[in-house]
Amino acid sequence: MSVLFIFRILVLGAAAESVWGDEQSNLVCNTMQPGCENVCYDWQFPISHIRFWVLQILFVSTPTLVYLGHAVQVIHQENKLREKIQSLGEGHKLKAPKYTDESGHVKIKGNLLGSYLTQLFFKIILEIAFIVGQYYLYGFVMIARFSCSQSPCPYTVECFMSRPTEKTIFIIFMLVVACVSLVLNVIEVFYLLCTRVRCRSSKRRTLNITSAKSPASLPSSWMTSEDALKQNKMNKQYESGQSLGGSLDGAKEEKQLMEDH
Repeated sequence: MSVLFIFRILVLGAAAESVWGDEQSNLVCNTMQPGCENVCYDWQFPISHIRFWVLQILFVSTPTLVYLGHAVQVIHQENKLREKIQSLGEGHKLKAPKYTDESGHVKIKGNLLGSYLTQLFFKIILEIAFIVGQYYLYGFVMIARFSCSQSPCPYTVECFMSRPTEKTIFIIFMLVVACVSLVLNVIEVFYLLCTRVRCRSSKRRTLNITSAKSPASLPSSWMTSEDALKQNKMNKQYESGQSLGGSLDGAKEEKQLMEDH
């Protein structure tokens, strides 16, 4: 978001608009035919660079805004749940908030993690689409002169753009910012996926260590049918051993009484 707002919106509003200005009126073609310059400009630039970048910012920021709306809704629901738990007291058992803690910090996991990864994938796709679209529409260098033979031009005319070098610098700058944003989104996706995999592997390792040290402490869902049969067999042996020991102790007591009499 910082890359989006600082390096795109501020630069676009502060400098790029003044550089481009009314670029159609600054286009010069070597003809006096009315309407020829307008047709040639529309043929060479179907959409202005400024408007293209504005559309890019709007489309790329839309998935993030959707995710923020989802996160705000989840936080609002969990705040209401926390207030309900406090009002009812500890006697009532309600599901504890999952995505926020007492201090209001949001934990990205579960559905929030899924929606966050989804908006990152959409942002990556949109960034690639706009970069490729810019290449096919204009290229990455502002040409100083181009030829046009569209109607109503009477013949092939040459048109000349104003400040092509300055505009090329801004085109390359916006392209670099888009690539940086794309790379950051890809890095964030891999970071979240690797963190998720690492957390799952650590949980499995903890469960394995716990099962090796104290199998009885594991929940019943982690015990297979074979383990259950073994456990039942051990319980029966233990009970039979206790009953046998009890009968032997009783016999010894009776013998002692008979000897005393």
